Amino acid sequence: MSWISWLEARFSYLGIPRLMRMIAFLNAFVYVLTLIQHDFVGWLVLSWPEILSGQVWRLVTFTFVPRIAMGGEAPFGIAFIAIYIWYLIWIGDALEHALGAFRLTLYYVLGMLGAIVASFLFGLAAWDYANLSLSLFFAYATLFPENQIYLMLVFRVKMKWAALITLATIVVQFFWASLGSKVATILTFANYIIFFGPTLLKLSKERAENYGRRKKFESRAPSADDSMHRCAICKKTEVDNPELEFRVARDGEEYCVTHLPNLPK
Repeated sequence: MSWISWLEARFSYLGIPRLMRMIAFLNAFVYVLTLIQHDFVGWLVLSWPEILSGQVWRLVTFTFVPRIAMGGEAPFGIAFIAIYIWYLIWIGDALEHALGAFRLTLYYVLGMLGAIVASFLFGLAAWDYANLSLSLFFAYATLFPENQIYLMLVFRVKMKWAALITLATIVVQFFWASLGSKVATILTFANYIIFFGPTLLKLSKERAENYGRRKKFESRAPSADDSMHRCAICKKTEVDNPELEFRVARDGEEYCVTHLPNLPK
């Protein structure tokens, strides 16, 4: 039993049903409030001087702030927030159905903790928590790789390819980033690494072993042991002569056409 299963067996009551629907609703609510008073988000985001002075609610409320609420996409704000809310609900419901309320809650909380630690150690910008949402995306792609989405609402792409494209951009950015940014990236994806890392490593190892066995089998010369047919008299097989024909006689034995016996009826 894995440690996650151990926790679930003992603390399953801590799972929050419809967690992502709640997060989605609170994101929409915060966005509406920012339209009324933009400075409102300043009370919600991670800010360590304020947290250390007692405003501990920020350790949770930063997940209620959609990045668009920080400014920069105002002309298309309503469209973007609508798509983002739909994304959280859609992907959250699917993950809860696949993982269960407790595991999804644990997964999201671990993602929050990773973002909090990255912010504390490396000063992650208050609005730069996209990896928390991306970790949900990667979890969905891992569990449902063949499902399809519409990229830019036009191109239909399987989840596994969309995830690989997204991963490629992260890897490129990771390669050129500073050491602190690299560690911060790993921390913000800690939940995905913890949940799916061991399984992916096991699958990769099995695929590598299967590939090695297949290449070894293909590279070796064919032998009589690889044959499907063998003459009961001359012992020749289709490996010896690919054009040789075989028949099964009434006695149940298999013969090449040259030695096929004329058995009595």
